[in-house]
Amino acid sequence: MGKLLAIDGLNIVRRVYQASPEADDSAKAESALRFCLMSFKKLLSVHQPTHVLPAFDYGGHTWRHDLYPRYRENREPMPEALRAGLPGFYARLQEIGLHVVSVPEVEADDVLATAVRRWLKEQRGEAAVASTDKDLHVLIADGARIWDHFKSEWHDRAWVEKKFGVAPDLLTDLIALMGDAADGIPGVTKIGIKTAARLLRAYGSLEGVMDGAGILMDPLGDRLRKDRDLAFLSRRLAQLKSDVQLGVTWKMLAQDAQQGAVRPAEIE
Repeated sequence: MGKLLAIDGLNIVRRVYQASPEADDSAKAESALRFCLMSFKKLLSVHQPTHVLPAFDYGGHTWRHDLYPRYRENREPMPEALRAGLPGFYARLQEIGLHVVSVPEVEADDVLATAVRRWLKEQRGEAAVASTDKDLHVLIADGARIWDHFKSEWHDRAWVEKKFGVAPDLLTDLIALMGDAADGIPGVTKIGIKTAARLLRAYGSLEGVMDGAGILMDPLGDRLRKDRDLAFLSRRLAQLKSDVQLGVTWKMLAQDAQQGAVRPAEIE
């Protein structure tokens, strides 16, 4: 059986870059990307995958902006020096046998979700996702495990339940209720993670919350009714796609045990 390692590329790049207190400039970007390359090599060494998918955001407009033009409107743009260094970084990843996947109009999370779910559905083996992004933890419900590269620890169902108060399959509904300021997902007014988790534990789903607590004649019920449409929109924004055209085959993502290179194959 195989082992897929799906890497949330910018999750690693941004965290390594932000860890440096130096001013934003080309020297900082070059240094950060050198450390990032070491991180990718360490991931390969630690996990010994048969297949690797490093996914990066393409940037610009996405399908989520079509649903909600204010999506990510307050997110700080990537420092220009770091952005300018990415093409060279992709080339270095290719040199160590990795095939970077970046798809227009979708985010890296959608790429990773599509690949991981397809891999698991085809029963090709285990799947590990290297990321600290809470959105990707929903893939635990599909059978994947999440690896926190920076803490060197696994995240599983028990970890999610302790951290967020709900099971992995309810994370999208949790975000629908509480929103996500980093991504500009609105959620329901004045509902935080604890209240959102309590509601989902009590009513089982976003629909259950709206049909149950949403009919109560109290301030919480009033907010749920008022922001009902925003909550369902928020869930659509938080949901990960499973049908992205990746433009690669499994053979293109396979690791050659002898040379550490990607085996050639035709693009789908």
